[in-house]
Amino acid sequence: MKKVYIYNTYERFWHWSQALLIIFLAVTGFEIHGSFTLLGFELAVKYHNVAAISLIVLIVFTIFWHFTTGEWKQYIPTTKNLKAQVDYYILGIFKNAPHPTRKTTLSKLNPLQRLVYLALKVFIIPLMVITGILYLFYRYPQKGDIKFINIDGLENIAYSHTLGAFLLLAFLVVHLYLITTGHTVSSNLNAMITGYEELEEDETDSVEKSDAQEKKNA
Repeated sequence: MKKVYIYNTYERFWHWSQALLIIFLAVTGFEIHGSFTLLGFELAVKYHNVAAISLIVLIVFTIFWHFTTGEWKQYIPTTKNLKAQVDYYILGIFKNAPHPTRKTTLSKLNPLQRLVYLALKVFIIPLMVITGILYLFYRYPQKGDIKFINIDGLENIAYSHTLGAFLLLAFLVVHLYLITTGHTVSSNLNAMITGYEELEEDETDSVEKSDAQEKKNA
């Protein structure tokens, strides 16, 4: 096995910060929803709002990072090896079949991951942010009695925000399972902590060739 540097410092910081904020938002959000009692309603609302604003700030910085580094290209969808990737997750993974795609620094996501992460970034996260902002500024008492957003009601916003929350939870569950599907149960997790992915020698050769070809094509 040979270690290859796949995930840079900001990428790991963004990943773990986003994960912790989303989990905290889920806990406080469902408490606000009345699912359980942990912090108390008022504290849950207060901390939920603080975490939501922190996540929005993180998203803004990360969008800037994606476009200044070219990392946004990681999410361009492709149909190449898509069926093979689906077949691998359905059957191949349980038969110790070889992975149909190879990870490189310029192509970190397989075809199925690209579609899922793209949907997360252009649909689910924006849905949560927009409905969350509408929640924050909907006719709540403001200094000087200023009403920021004048809309008729929160019902549709509430349903949309809750739908987004359940979609995020579903993604989290699937994500937690898939991180155990590397060379070892903990290899993918360790890679996102250290930045280094353990690949077999023949894979590292393919990584270097793939990166060189992709840089040439770019």
